[in-house]
Order: sequence, then structure tokens, then C-alpha cells
Amino acid sequence: MSARSLDSKVLSTAIRAGDRATLARAITLVESTRADHRQTAHRLVQELLPSTGKAIRLGITGAPGAGKSTTIDALGSYLTGQGHKVAVLAVDPSSSRTGGSILGDKTRMARLAIDANAFIRPSPSSGTLGGVAAKTRETMLLCEAAGYDVVIVETVGVGQSETAVADMTDFFLVLMVAGTGDELQGIKKGIVELADMIAVNKADGDNIARANIAAADLRSALHILSPRSPTWTVPAITYSALTGGGIDTLWNHVTDYRNKMTASGEFAARRREQQVKWMWTMLEERLTARLRSDPAVRAKLRQAESAVAAGALSPTLAVEEIAGLLGL
Repeated sequence: MSARSLDSKVLSTAIRAGDRATLARAITLVESTRADHRQTAHRLVQELLPSTGKAIRLGITGAPGAGKSTTIDALGSYLTGQGHKVAVLAVDPSSSRTGGSILGDKTRMARLAIDANAFIRPSPSSGTLGGVAAKTRETMLLCEAAGYDVVIVETVGVGQSETAVADMTDFFLVLMVAGTGDELQGIKKGIVELADMIAVNKADGDNIARANIAAADLRSALHILSPRSPTWTVPAITYSALTGGGIDTLWNHVTDYRNKMTASGEFAARRREQQVKWMWTMLEERLTARLRSDPAVRAKLRQAESAVAAGALSPTLAVEEIAGLLGL
């Protein structure tokens, strides 16, 4: 990147003006691991902070085959048709062996990919906890500053990624598909507890009756769980990403949620909690980076690992010795 492209003032001005090319460059800057890029990225996010926070942040998860990308394509196209600007941050699975990623979202979201009011950014998860891109939060803020008033974060739907995305979004949507015969058995209790809504996809053609039955079963199951909020009862609805049927109802629930949670004060409280969690996550990442970058600590880590594996050193004592090197 040139000196001008690393000028946070120049970048922030262009991003606020809605320049898509600059937004893409800024996201690349945020995702960079170079020290000078990180410093510029930190300044840029700080400068743009007053222009953020107004978007609806929607997290979407679902098992493979639930139709996440098709749903986002249908929902995003519906929203741009309503005058919204939509940013999609699709966190892709990275190979734990090669670090490669599958960046096929622009082909799976055919309509949004050519929509002038939509911005799709596939980001490799880079092995971070839960498969969530380490810089997704900062990327989300950049998109908001660029004028995108709906930001959708798609998770890989595995591991702890759902928890991480729920902690950075306002509304967490869990997608399911009927007709597999194990709708209730296959859904993880922890994911249901995170959900602000469960939506059963593929409610079209011969599958409508099965979708309605699945949604009714889910509504019954949800009554057993303690609600996350006294203000909001988690709905279970049906829709079809293929035909677009029910997409408007899906979005109406999202806006209804925001209105009710804003009125109760819970919306602002959740945003404040997310900021604090973000701070702790970044602090933990910084400490981990220190562990990996300090030669003396790295050498001690290798020795400690060998000793612990051989049974010659207890894990507790190993941690104490390594922490001592860091002055902790």
C-alpha cells in the first residue's frame, strides 16, 4: 500500500463518502498483521467511531444445507429494494493445515453481488476461536461508517462461532430446514438459547406442511427455555428463501425486536456489553501474540510442552513459569 493509502484521514474521508474501493482497501488494512498497518487501522477505526453504531447488526447461523447464503441473498435484495444499504460479512472456514479459505460467497449470493446498494466481503477466519474472523468487529464499523445501515454477519455454523457472532450483533437468527425428521434432535440447546428468532427455511411446494409442523414443535420447545430478555419472546417462523415468501415477515420481526429492546433500554445495554467484550477479546489476542513473538517465551513454551507431555512438570507449574517470563 502507498503512503497515501495508509493515511487514515484520507481513508476516513473517502469511506464516509461511500467509496466502495476505499472501503475494500481499508478492510484489507484492518485484516493485515503488519505492525504499521495495524497502527493505521487503529487510528482509522477511532476516527470513524462517531459515524458508526446506527446500523442494525444481524447475525445468521444454521447447519449446512439450511440455506444461509440463499437466505442472505433473498433478504438483502428485499432490503435494498426497500431503500436500505446492506453489507454482508461472510466468515469462511479456513483450513487449519494450510490457512486457505473458501471464498465463494459472491457466487452463492448472485443478486446481491451485482447490487449497487450491497457490499459483500468474504473474510477467512484465519484459525481464530470459533471460526470468526479476528477483525470482523472492526470491519463492521467500517461498513457502518460507509453508510451501510444493515450489516449481516454469516457464521460458518460450527464450533463456537455462533457465540462469537451473537456477542457482536444485535439480533441472532438461527436457520433450520424441515423434512429431515430430526429438527428438534439436531438443534443444539446452546444455539437455541442464543437465538432471537428461529426461522424454518424451504417452506414451499410439498414441504410447506412439514415446515409448519417443525415451526410449531420449535415454538413448544422454546417455551421450556428461560428467555434471554423479559421484553422479547423468541418466535419460530417459516419462510422460503427460494420464492421469497415470508422474507418480509422475517424482517418485520427484526425491526420489531429493535423497537421493543430500544424502548426498554436493553438494546443500548447490550451494545455496551459487546464493547467491553470486544476490549477483552483484543487484550487476550495481544497477550497471545506476545507469547508467540517473544523468542525467550517461545523457547520456554516448547520446553514446558515437552515436560508436561512427559509428565515431568505439572500444567499449573508450567503456566506459572511462563507467566513469570511475561512479568505476570
